[in-house]
Parts: sequence; structure tokens; C-alpha cells
Amino acid sequence: MPRFNLEDYETVEERHARAIAEYPDLRCVLINHTTPTDRAAATWVVEARVYLNAGDQAAELPKATEWAFEVDGTGGANATSALENANTSALGRALRWALAGSKGPSRTEMEKVQAGVVYSIDIPPGTKLREPRDWVAEAEALTDMDALRLLWGEAKAAGANAETLDKVKTRADNLEDAKSKPAGTARSVRPSGKKK
Repeated sequence: MPRFNLEDYETVEERHARAIAEYPDLRCVLINHTTPTDRAAATWVVEARVYLNAGDQAAELPKATEWAFEVDGTGGANATSALENANTSALGRALRWALAGSKGPSRTEMEKVQAGVVYSIDIPPGTKLREPRDWVAEAEALTDMDALRLLWGEAKAAGANAETLDKVKTRADNLEDAKSKPAGTARSVRPSGKKK
């Protein structure tokens, strides 16, 4: 892990305060672009737009825009505040481009690097990201009830949505039903028609 000093990085709050001091009419707009598909993957997607004054905002001429995404349940504050983290990340990055003297990522982003979470920072080419888990696909691949129970618990702890948890539970129910019926107990249905 690369070594760096967090004290060398400006927090998003410090960057925002500096921006307001430099541009008293500063306007920061945060837009939640999260789709239902994103939510199914426990992800939040946010855009930040920074306008230096009201005129720029009225003319839709942002000085800088940036995007960020966060994944629910990936640890730290994302256990409960992934949307808020996405907002902060997008704003910090947009302010970086809007202000002279903003060098590199914010302290908040570097804290994520230090913690091993790299979802919403500038990522060097070739860096592999940790993808959100596909709980349903993992459930479909399992044939052991204990493993399915464990998977359901992990999914719930990670903040998986109710639909995903229901699908994992349904897989467990179907597996339990299939294992509880003895072989050869399937009933055949007589075709409709006249009795002979």
C-alpha cells in the first residue's frame, strides 16, 4: 500500500469553505442520477455542478462538473450513508476542477484509498475495482442450505434490497422443497376427456 500523509490533503469541507470565501455567490448543485438498475446493485450515482455565480447557473454554464458513485454496505460510512458519501465525493471532485490551487484528490477520497475503498476517486488505468456482489447469481449456484442461509445473512448485512433478499430466500425455499420430496412422488395428471 502506498504511504501518504492524510494531513497533506484538503477535506471537502475545507475546499468548499475556500470556494465560498473566493466566490461568495458560489452555487453547488448535486443531482441524484441513480436508476432503479443502480439501486438493484446497491449503488448510488451523483453528479455535482459548480457555478461560480448566479449568472453562470442561470445560463447553465458550470465551471466544473463531476460524478461519483458509492455502493451500499461496503464498509465504513457506506454501511448507512452511501448516498451522502457519493454527494460529498462528487462535490469535492467538482470543486477540485473549479478552484485554482486544488491539487489532487480530497482528504476524504484519500481516506477511502487508505481504507481500501476506491469507488469514487480518480482511478489509475489498469486498477481493478471490487464489483458489487451478485447475491442472486451466487444463490443460484449454491446447493447447500447452510451456505444459502449464510449468503442471505451476508446480503442483508451488506444492505441488499428486499427484492434481492426475497430471491435468495426463494432459492433456498425451492431447494428445500426439492430435497424434502422423495424420488418418485410426482403425480401424473390424467388428460381431460371422456372416461373409457
